[in-house]
Amino acid sequence: MADTRPAELDDPLYSLAHLTLINCTPAELVYVAARAGYEAVSPRFITMNVPGEFTHAPLDKAQVQATKTALDTTGLKVLDIELARITEDCDPREFEAALELGGELGARHMIMSAWTTRRDDRNFLLDVYSETCDLAAPYGLTIDLEFPSFSRLRTLDEVLDIVRAADRPNGGVLVDTLYLHLSRVDLGELLHVPPEWLHFLHISDCLPGIADTREGMIQLARDARLYPGEGWIDFAGIIERCPPMNYSIELPNQSRVSELGYEEHARRCLTHAKQVFGATRSKRRMAEPLAA
Repeated sequence: MADTRPAELDDPLYSLAHLTLINCTPAELVYVAARAGYEAVSPRFITMNVPGEFTHAPLDKAQVQATKTALDTTGLKVLDIELARITEDCDPREFEAALELGGELGARHMIMSAWTTRRDDRNFLLDVYSETCDLAAPYGLTIDLEFPSFSRLRTLDEVLDIVRAADRPNGGVLVDTLYLHLSRVDLGELLHVPPEWLHFLHISDCLPGIADTREGMIQLARDARLYPGEGWIDFAGIIERCPPMNYSIELPNQSRVSELGYEEHARRCLTHAKQVFGATRSKRRMAEPLAA
């Protein structure tokens, strides 16, 4: 599969992740992102039915056409789609409609995370992940496994284990800056992730304290993330230890949305990210890991 990361000297692409404005339909997300200055979107084509999530079925014919029209009108790209969840009754074939649409729209990646409740189901997780990779391959998508700190796979090591064991050419690991913090990942560990598995980065900031309950982590992750530079996260340290990647800003904050509105919140997410990142670029050579 072709490498979708930006070239070493190119500017990264900035995408607006759907969770940032979860009330919006995919088409609305596209229009807001375009007005706010983004180059791409990361729409949710598989819903989670979380509080506040848009209620229109994203794969409904009318919604799909509205999304296509929005993309054609604005010229925005689709970086990735979400969210394929591994649950106890998961059938990867149920993801195929979203994979097909993602491929048709030019998406490069699909996000996957695990939400089973048992701790002895590694083989099941591996089978589902592997099959999903196989289903995604004809559509040109990677399957990027994420490690939300309140999910079944909570650490970088756990997702690396699954991706390594699956051994699929379109496998990948999604690093979210918030979950790096909540899972207490040493940034040096990023140097041990094969660069071909890192395709894009989820961006948000937070205060230094770590919630000590699952409910607290969920509330922070889904409703109270901060603009880059407002909190504690070492973005330069993360970017320098990763290969060149694109950025998807996933920054839900309901109080900011209520105060500023969709477009201004999205614009401030982007403005803060560009100001904080500045000219920071990867210091990692593609052929070998960077010394810690």
